[in-house]
Amino acid sequence: MTRHLENRYDQPCVGIIMLDTCFPRIKGDIGNPETFDFPVQFKVVKGASPERIVLQADRSLIQPFIEAGRSLILNGAKILTTSCGFLALFHNELTQALSVPVFSSSLLQIHMAQSIIKREQKVGVITAHKTSLSPEHFAAVGIDHNDVEIIGMEGSEEFSSVFIKGKETLDMEKCGKEMQKAALKLIQQNPDIGAIVLECTNMPPYSQIVHTATGGLPVFDMVTMINYAHSTIRHK
Repeated sequence: MTRHLENRYDQPCVGIIMLDTCFPRIKGDIGNPETFDFPVQFKVVKGASPERIVLQADRSLIQPFIEAGRSLILNGAKILTTSCGFLALFHNELTQALSVPVFSSSLLQIHMAQSIIKREQKVGVITAHKTSLSPEHFAAVGIDHNDVEIIGMEGSEEFSSVFIKGKETLDMEKCGKEMQKAALKLIQQNPDIGAIVLECTNMPPYSQIVHTATGGLPVFDMVTMINYAHSTIRHK
């Protein structure tokens, strides 16, 4: 599926390699084309469930993701991204195998977040599943996991049931409150945090809630990264 906007056919297309999911893709989620004001194209990797990617770190899916990326490139994608921050684990394989720049994970933004805060501050990461986000995920994108503070959403009923377990309906208000609670807990436990990175690509609809809950800290998410990525290949 590709979204083309009126009078913007000359804009380079962003290809998004998607997990195989059934939950709602509300505006703000990268799986909803209305999130962006430029053309995006999607390619679903069949069988790539959140459970296989997040909980199992199933490396047998690397090749299907590469093949999906190649398909998107053939259809005109000038840069690629994915629909799960945990795909940081595959970052090196994807960048080596694909012929266009690959923005594999929102975690790549930790580098930028670290560069804009004080040396004594840390970057806070809100992830879909803390116990599954390993040092290897961070190392694959060149980050020392000791330099970040992490909180997970696995104990949050609505978020986990929808985005990990695959519930087909979403209570946005409840999910927003869960995100707010996690953000507050993260900064209460770690008052030295200077910026927030949202790992999960389903979290951007709640970025403003996190921003407000943390007293106005900068919040980086998958949408901020894709907007930035697109700007690198289309200059006004």
